[in-house]
Amino acid sequence: MTAPARTGSSTGVGMVLAGTLSVQFGSAVAALLFPRAGALGTVALRVTITAVLLLAVCRPRLRGYGRADWTVAGAYGVALGGMNILFYQAIDRIPLGPAVTLEVLGPLLMSVVAARRAASLLWAGLAFAGVLLLGRDGFDRLDPAGAGFALGAGAMCTAYILLGARAGRRFPRLDGLAVAMTVAALMSLPLGIGSAGATLLEPGVLGLGLVVALLSSGLPYTLELLALRRLSAPAFAVLTGLAPAVGALAGFLVLGQELSVAQCLAVVLVVAAGSGAVRAGTPRPPRGRHARPRGRGAARRG
Repeated sequence: MTAPARTGSSTGVGMVLAGTLSVQFGSAVAALLFPRAGALGTVALRVTITAVLLLAVCRPRLRGYGRADWTVAGAYGVALGGMNILFYQAIDRIPLGPAVTLEVLGPLLMSVVAARRAASLLWAGLAFAGVLLLGRDGFDRLDPAGAGFALGAGAMCTAYILLGARAGRRFPRLDGLAVAMTVAALMSLPLGIGSAGATLLEPGVLGLGLVVALLSSGLPYTLELLALRRLSAPAFAVLTGLAPAVGALAGFLVLGQELSVAQCLAVVLVVAAGSGAVRAGTPRPPRGRHARPRGRGAARRG
C-alpha cells in the first residue's frame, strides 16, 4: 500500500530537478537580454509572455471560487512577481552563483523552522551548511545591494512555496498558476516598460524573451506546482538547495569551471539532504489491522 506515496515522492523530486535545470539554462539566456532590455525589462518579458501562454493553454475557469481562493491566488501572484523582480535585480549586480545561494537560504530557513522531527531538522541543517559552504568563496566581495535583493528574493521564494501549495489545493490543473502569473505580469510590466520602453517590442528581444519565459518560468513553475502536490512544503524547500549545487556541477561539466574540495563536499551535503528530506516527508505505511479499509464506507471515502 506504500507504492503510491513513494512513487509520488519520486515523481515530485524528478519534477523539482527538471525545473532546476530549466531555470539554470533560462538564467543563462536571460543574461544575454540584460544589455538590451535591462533587468526589469527582462523580468517583464519573462513573466508577461508566460502569463499569456498559460492563459491561452489553461483557459482557467473563473467562476465558483470564494474570496479566500482569490486571496490565495493573488498573494501567490505577488510572491511570484516579487521573487522574479528582486532576483533579477540581484543578478544584475552580483554573480549568479552567490545570488542563487543567498536566495535559497530563505526556503531552507523555513524548512528548519517547520521541521517537526529530528530527522527533518537534520536534513535541513545539512542543506543549509552545504549551501553556505558552496557559496562562501565570493560572499566577501558582493555588492551589498545585490546581496540584499537576493535575500529579499529568498523571502519571496519562501512565500511562493507556501502559497503555491495552497493554490494547488484550491485550483484544479494549472489554473491557480495561470491566475498568479497574470498578477505577477501586472506587477512587472509597468516597471519593464518604464525601464526599457519600445526595446521590448524588438523582434530579437521578443524572441529571447520567449525562450527565457519558457525555460525560466513556464516549464519550471508548472513542474514545481505539480511537485508541491506530491511533496511537503518543508521537503520541497530543502530540495531548492539543489539549485546552487546544480549550477556548480553545470559549470564544471559544461564550462570547465573547477570545483574545489569544499565545493564538492557542499554538493554531496546538499544532495544527501534533499534525498533525506524527501524520505522524512514520505508518510509511513500503517501497520497491523488498521492498514485495511473498514467496510464499504471507508473504501468510498478513499
